[in-house]
Order: sequence, then C-alpha cells, then structure tokens
Amino acid sequence: MTADTTPAPKAEAAVRCTGLTYSFGATRAVDGLDLTVEQGEVFGLLGPNGAGKTTAIRAITTLLPVPAGMVSVFGLDCARKKMQVRRLLGYVPQQLSADSGLTGRENVELFARVFDVPRAERRARVDEALAAVDLSEAAGRLAGTYSGGMVRRLELAQALVSAPRLLILDEPTIGLDPLARAGVWDCIAQVRAATGMSVLVTTHYMDEADEHCARVALMHRGRIRAMGAPGDLRAELAAQLDADPARVSLEDVFRHHAGAGLTGADRPDEGGDFRDVRRSRAAARR
Repeated sequence: MTADTTPAPKAEAAVRCTGLTYSFGATRAVDGLDLTVEQGEVFGLLGPNGAGKTTAIRAITTLLPVPAGMVSVFGLDCARKKMQVRRLLGYVPQQLSADSGLTGRENVELFARVFDVPRAERRARVDEALAAVDLSEAAGRLAGTYSGGMVRRLELAQALVSAPRLLILDEPTIGLDPLARAGVWDCIAQVRAATGMSVLVTTHYMDEADEHCARVALMHRGRIRAMGAPGDLRAELAAQLDADPARVSLEDVFRHHAGAGLTGADRPDEGGDFRDVRRSRAAARR
C-alpha cells in the first residue's frame, strides 16, 4: 500500500493583512501593511504612539471599514464576515472599557451578555474569567476602587469571558508600574497556556515584547520596518554593528530601522488607580 504523501492542509492564519491601508483625510495612518499572525502564537506590533498600531488593530477587529481582501481572521474576510469575525475575538482596547460604577463581577457579566454567552453557561464563564485574572475575591467591589493593575486585569476578564480564539490587546499595560505590568502578562500567559489561543498585542514597551512575544513587527509611520523573533532581530543588528548581542536591545533595533527613537511623550507615567488609568490613556491617545 502506497503511503499518502499529500501534505496536510495548512491551518489558516489567525490574522492576515495584505496591503492594509487606511487614511484619515489626508493623513495615511497605515500604509500597505502586510502582516501574518499564526495560530497559537503571541505576536507583538511595536512602535511609538502615532505609528499606526491602533488603526491596524481597529481594522482587524472590524471597527474600521476596509475593502474586502485586505484583512482576514482565521480565514474569514473582515469586510464580508464581520459578525463571524467578532465572535472569534476578545479585545482589550487602549481606551478604558470598565465601568467604575459597577462591581468587577457586573462588568464581566455585562460583557458576557454582549457576547451572547448562553444564559446557562454565563455564571460559570464569569467565575472562570475572574479566577483566571485573580479577581475572584475582589469581584464584589466597585471597579472604581480598583488599582490600575486590577482594572487592566478586569478588562482582560471581560475579553476572556466569551472564550475567544484570538485575543487582541491594545497597549494592555500602559500607565502601570512594573509589578502590575508583570501581573497582567502573567495572566495572559496562564490563559494562553490553558486555551492555546492566539494573542496579538500592541505596545511601545520593548522589554515586554522581547520577553513575551514569539515574533514582533516594528511599525513606524504606518509601515512595517522589521519583523521576526526578537532574538533574531537583535542578533542581526549586533552582527551589522560588530557588537556583543547581549548588549543590543530591541529598542536599539527599533531605532536602527525607524531612524528615530521613542520620545518622552510615548512613555506615560506609571502606577496609580482607576482615575490614573483614565488619565494616562487619555494622554497616550493625544
């Protein structure tokens, strides 16, 4: 009997952007973006504020209209299959999405209803999402009493309650102190290990991307300047400069490819509480 040598069909990419372009009036925010996020990987889209990262994310999440054929999620065209795409996504936007006047549990329950989680499963799903981000004990408190790190973990629970195949995080640790940032990433890693979901994250914290992302794309002025595994990108630059790879950072790689560094305006103050999160995100958007 002859062995079947037909190659197995390749799994559809979690995200595929082909020539993605988007303009606001005369300003081109995204300029011919080609990007693939494979199933199961953590992919980082890096760059300073104004690089076009959030615009690209909003196109992928169907919040901005794009022509057919430019963006797909698990093989579904984001222009033609918007509702099907949205059912596959969990999204934590840069702008504040938690309601300070609701308890942590009420915030997650609201998202469970929005995402049509079946009533019979809703309570268990909410409990699981809160437990996954270590907020079970604080679930009965008003979100307005939460620290900055707790707010971010609450928003992560909101995104996870629908059991998404793709989790999209837009600057998930902006405005947080180093310990809170680490806590958010620990939650992301634990959930991904348990579910195998794909993760697409935007950030301008290069150290986070270096540690947590399998691959990254460095974006500047709407275009991808470099793409690959963080270690490979650092090694390539070290070879070009004849430098010790251990002394080359991902931020050095970005500076090399973008021709400009990260400015102080791209580094909002860290730490604080619910109100500080709101202020820091407003400042970041500006």
